[in-house]
Amino acid sequence: MRVNRIIFYDEPSVPEINLDNLVEFTSKTFGITPEKRKSILTYGNEATAKHIASSRIFKLSVPYIKHVPTAEEIEFEKKSAADTSTNQNITYYDGFELQNILRDIIPKEESREDVFHVIFTNKLTCTYDYNDYRYHGRALIGANPAIISTTGIIEAPAKPRDYYVDLITNSRLGVNVDALKEKYREMFLEYHDARLPTIIEGYLLQALFYYETAEPFCDDAKCRLFNAHWQKDLLYSQMESKKLCKKHQEILQKLTMT
Repeated sequence: MRVNRIIFYDEPSVPEINLDNLVEFTSKTFGITPEKRKSILTYGNEATAKHIASSRIFKLSVPYIKHVPTAEEIEFEKKSAADTSTNQNITYYDGFELQNILRDIIPKEESREDVFHVIFTNKLTCTYDYNDYRYHGRALIGANPAIISTTGIIEAPAKPRDYYVDLITNSRLGVNVDALKEKYREMFLEYHDARLPTIIEGYLLQALFYYETAEPFCDDAKCRLFNAHWQKDLLYSQMESKKLCKKHQEILQKLTMT
């Protein structure tokens, strides 16, 4: 592996990330014991808040255009850096732009190829897809630093089709959304879901594989590197199968031998 040092940056508003568990998982899987740090936002400054506010997305059908933030938006990002639990409403951020902003926070002496940074955040990262000309939420923004969005894990993979049909049908009747979620409770992830620690392990695997091989995903739905677009596929690959396919297990063995 070209990586010999890994640094995790916490998202304190999501205790399910469980950095201690991820450190143990990474150590067992890759033979490297990561360092744990506070939220990367705590290492930023007022300029960082302004830059992050400028990476917000308001028109999902338009490729990235740098936003000119208001004073209120900048103030929100400053408060969010001090207390990330203030992110109650879902705001879209351009994933690559946010990645560049957060990369600038990392000390130059640690901005090396052999030091891999993994940033956990509750901000919803998105990328623009020219196949359908719109932004999509993403759980993972690859490269270094890698960003794993806990909100992206919840919101990006689609829920069951029947859920959306029921939601549209019953919303006209004033049916409680919480009751509807209860009906489909085991079929998709929710915020602070007990399954999140295991799911996050899978995204960490994808982040490391992408950085080491430039190929993060697998076509095999049983593999933890499967790029799930539906919650049911995510839960199957990460919770039921919970393993790498033969091809990627062999790649992992080669990586950890070098």
